[in-house]
Amino acid sequence: MSPTYPEKVIKFCPKCGSTEFIYNRDNSFLCGTCSFHLYINSAAAVAGLIVNEKGELLLTRRAIEPQLGMLDLPGGFVDVMETAENAMQREIKEELNLTIKSMAYFMSFPNEYVFGGLSVFTTDLAFVCQIDSFQNIQAKDDISSYEFYKPEAIPMSEIGSESMKKIVKSFIKTITNNNEL
Repeated sequence: MSPTYPEKVIKFCPKCGSTEFIYNRDNSFLCGTCSFHLYINSAAAVAGLIVNEKGELLLTRRAIEPQLGMLDLPGGFVDVMETAENAMQREIKEELNLTIKSMAYFMSFPNEYVFGGLSVFTTDLAFVCQIDSFQNIQAKDDISSYEFYKPEAIPMSEIGSESMKKIVKSFIKTITNNNEL
């Protein structure tokens, strides 16, 4: 078990501060003092699969930890009370200054995102996104750059997240089998 898993990191009840905050096998904590019950659930995150007119997939370089400098799909966490679709539009605008014309759900994959010494478990929702225009593209927010790759030339070893690798591999397999791009 990783030292970043919640049961290794969380020591106090967030409601009353008690140290009698016991981890249970159902991925929850129960406070022995105030009976506060906290479940560790998956957070939602989005990832954009964007292909240019040359049939190249857009990947970004992370400007922050975790996985600083590694390749990634553009995207991020879904904010509280935000739809996944709105999050996808917001993240693409924030990170790349692009506007999504249309999008379609592709697949999801679980992920472990270690941030600040705590494992945050996510469900990464991938969308195939059509962009209005790449004319005003720029690296912003938490990415340092962007790169376009032919599907057969994507350096998989440079993609930091296992979930992103699996999403990219599935996308390449789908477009290869459908002779799309």
